[in-house]
Amino acid sequence: MPDVTGNAREVLWRPTPESIGATRLAEFAARVQQRRGVDLGDPLGYDRLWRWSVEHLDRFWAEVADWSGALPGVPDDRVLGRRDMPGAEWFPGATVNYAEQALRSASDAHPALVAVTEETLAGDAEPVEISWAELRGRVGAFAATLRRLGVRRGDRVAGYLPNVPEAVVAFLGAASIGAVWSSCAPDFGTRSVLDRFAQIEPTVLVAVDGYRFNGRPHDRREVVAELRAALPSVRTTIAVPRLFPGELPDGGPGEVLAWDDAVADEQEPEFEPLPFDAPLWIVYSSGTTGLPKGIVHGHGGVVLEQWKQLALHGDVRPGDRFYWYASTAWIMWNIATSALLVGATVVVHDGAPAYPAVDAQFALAARTGVTYLGTSAGYLTACEKAGIRPGDTHDLSRVRAIGSTGSPLPASTFSWVYDAVRSDVFLGSLSGGTDVATGFIGSSLLLPVTAGELQRPMLAVAAAAWDEQGRPVVGELGELVVTEPMPSMPLYFWADPDGTRYREAYFEPWPGVWRHGDWLEITERGTCVITGRSDSTLNRGGVRMGTADIYAAVEPIPEIADCVVLGVEQRDGGYWMPLFVQLAAGAELTDDLVARIREAIRTQASPRHVPDEVIAVPAVPHTRTGKRLEVPLKRLFQGVDPQKAVNTGAVDDPAAVDHYVALARERGTR
Repeated sequence: MPDVTGNAREVLWRPTPESIGATRLAEFAARVQQRRGVDLGDPLGYDRLWRWSVEHLDRFWAEVADWSGALPGVPDDRVLGRRDMPGAEWFPGATVNYAEQALRSASDAHPALVAVTEETLAGDAEPVEISWAELRGRVGAFAATLRRLGVRRGDRVAGYLPNVPEAVVAFLGAASIGAVWSSCAPDFGTRSVLDRFAQIEPTVLVAVDGYRFNGRPHDRREVVAELRAALPSVRTTIAVPRLFPGELPDGGPGEVLAWDDAVADEQEPEFEPLPFDAPLWIVYSSGTTGLPKGIVHGHGGVVLEQWKQLALHGDVRPGDRFYWYASTAWIMWNIATSALLVGATVVVHDGAPAYPAVDAQFALAARTGVTYLGTSAGYLTACEKAGIRPGDTHDLSRVRAIGSTGSPLPASTFSWVYDAVRSDVFLGSLSGGTDVATGFIGSSLLLPVTAGELQRPMLAVAAAAWDEQGRPVVGELGELVVTEPMPSMPLYFWADPDGTRYREAYFEPWPGVWRHGDWLEITERGTCVITGRSDSTLNRGGVRMGTADIYAAVEPIPEIADCVVLGVEQRDGGYWMPLFVQLAAGAELTDDLVARIREAIRTQASPRHVPDEVIAVPAVPHTRTGKRLEVPLKRLFQGVDPQKAVNTGAVDDPAAVDHYVALARERGTR
């Protein structure tokens, strides 16, 4: 089965009628057939079910709401009040609380959380298990503390935290009372955090004193002090110890409270009944131009979308151990935490993705009995290139499924998983977004796994590839669009009262149609290929950051006159991130200057987004309205013909582009 380039696409895994019948999706489909009188085929056919779901959004989501137990008995005519995008109204009049749904499980048979650190994987500590009762008690205690501190529904609670149990407790505690959660990872520098938190004016800051990464401690006390000084809205800082137990931040504005005191009075949580569209959390766009946009998602939309994604697509069920390597700055942390909704144990991992060795995540899976192992395409590709064979060195017998996202997964890495990990594992490559807190294109145990391809659009996601004229295309690249609303689409952007920025971000050039910013090919067989971003977002290891964060760190350096950074998805699955710098008169690109540039980005923006190369160029081209020519330059280095990649008539200095064209040729991308 060739693709459009003539390359063979190998089928690596196939379902059987028996395996299909054992899935949660088959259980759900049987219910739909019985209650709705819909013939979905025997064995169940995914395409038929998908078609029904997108053509009958109200009926599909009514069934998910009832089947999950989140909103039982809602009639079809109370599911979708308005169908417009943006502005669709879901489940008007219904109430739901994410935290209440996440803590419904009362099982003593398996823990709610398993916490793993770098010390655990190095053999110096044991995993820490937290029972459902303990989690409920701590969430109740934290929520009571927030109430005592005067936090009310709609107030913001911000976390500057790694992926640790305290982050889960703080998030659920805030959600339980109707406060709005937002988090940044502690590897973000002060400027990057303030670009996000200053917009939302949090009342409470839950902050860590440091973290460990790649075996090294990173002291963040000075950053926390800077955040407290720069965030006048913060009345209370709750200090989470990681490196300096017993030490509290000195001085600064507002009250300081130790984490242990904030959760000391364990009690049953009291859950605020909230409208379906009550804000749950604020996550951030990458800030390609200007400040990162605060994306607000609602309680009800996230609950239902995650039931669909985790239970129906991922086949995650009570008693499973669900792991996804993620930072608290990546939406996959929010999604991984949401496995609590379906009664699974969530394995949280505080540490580097490949420490103490490149096979760290497979070692973690073996150590903790993970059944669903989620990671990034970059990590799996790194394992492949390192030549390791985790299936030979670790007991991965409990791992039923592996999920991959963050960037396209190369065909060779698909094959490596089936050769070097397990020949009978289910490998799902997923593509979604922070924007919707779920997937657009994903996996299903009802379908074969084909090397280099995603299986299908997800249920109730009316995804398509459109050409520049807004026409659906098959067998060629187009813009990924969604033509019908999804319940987890943003409620709004923070500080965007008339919705202008929201509409500009997703609904141009086609009003009423979501344009996501990914290149999508839908093959003649219905499978999907994502080839990367059609915009300029930097997406390293699944953690997206806008170019504006990089420029804010680099531009103050006196020797830099101008600069442009690119994130280039490569054909072999690699990711190349060069920073091109136009030097000030008389300056030279010395080793010392390169080191200062890297350090500025590492400390002020993110250590994950330090460029692979710093390259001096004679000029940085811009559009005639002053915007850097990021996307056209990126396309040059992806091998696109210069005449198609760059419209020189729209460039302020067309001759400046010639240098990049020549460099792309030298690099062998043309």
